[in-house]
Amino acid sequence: MFPEDLRYTDKHEWVRAGNGETVRIGITDFAAEALGDIVYVTLPQVGEEVATDDSVAEVESTKSVSEVYAPLSGVVTAVNEQLVDAPETVNKDPYGDGWLFEVELQDSGELDDLLDADAYAAIAGE
Repeated sequence: MFPEDLRYTDKHEWVRAGNGETVRIGITDFAAEALGDIVYVTLPQVGEEVATDDSVAEVESTKSVSEVYAPLSGVVTAVNEQLVDAPETVNKDPYGDGWLFEVELQDSGELDDLLDADAYAAIAGE
């Protein structure tokens, strides 16, 4: 259903913790499916400081435009440049090549505040 190794927000973002203080962030398959065909992605700037729940990116589909919120506080260290030319990658592989950006965490303890796969599945109604 939803990958067990990820953490989730109630706003449909996922977080993959790596080795160290940097995490990778994207939107869930549930969100990508609800949006429909994604045609444009606006990403944050590398070096930008973000705070939990800040609007930091936008995903535009044939149906609507959706904000992407920072699930954690920190500094953006990377963005997925591939999405500029191939935004549909978010639909095709939301947990892999369709990631949006990476953040170096201010406080890794914030990860504990995120949802696990089962809790997110309950919110997504699955």
